[in-house]
Amino acid sequence: MLLIGCKDTYQGPAIPEVPVNEQINVNSLQYPELRRDGGYVYLNAGYKGILIVRQNANLYAAFERACPYDPTAPCAIVEVDQSNLFIVDKCCGSQFNFQGNVTSGPAVYGLKQYRTSLSGSLLYISN
Repeated sequence: MLLIGCKDTYQGPAIPEVPVNEQINVNSLQYPELRRDGGYVYLNAGYKGILIVRQNANLYAAFERACPYDPTAPCAIVEVDQSNLFIVDKCCGSQFNFQGNVTSGPAVYGLKQYRTSLSGSLLYISN
């Protein structure tokens, strides 16, 4: 008899894995928004793009822009709301805080987060 069990390691929706190995200079004139806490920029990397948020001068978060509710839907791309208070997917209406956690559904999983490492003024983003 063969028993197949379910693992408790499911971390969320099936956002396609793509290699991410980016670096940016956070002091560059190209990214003035990253010079203040709460500032953010979008990168053309990842599956549907990457949102980088400055938490403080030494800590940056990088999130996949594909909404975890239905990541393969063409319109499922998160962006910072005009109020600059939260992140939203206008397609399904899900909202997230700047730590990537769900604050309003239908999404039940937080945003996929990439690793970040700051060395001087260079921010490395990878998976």
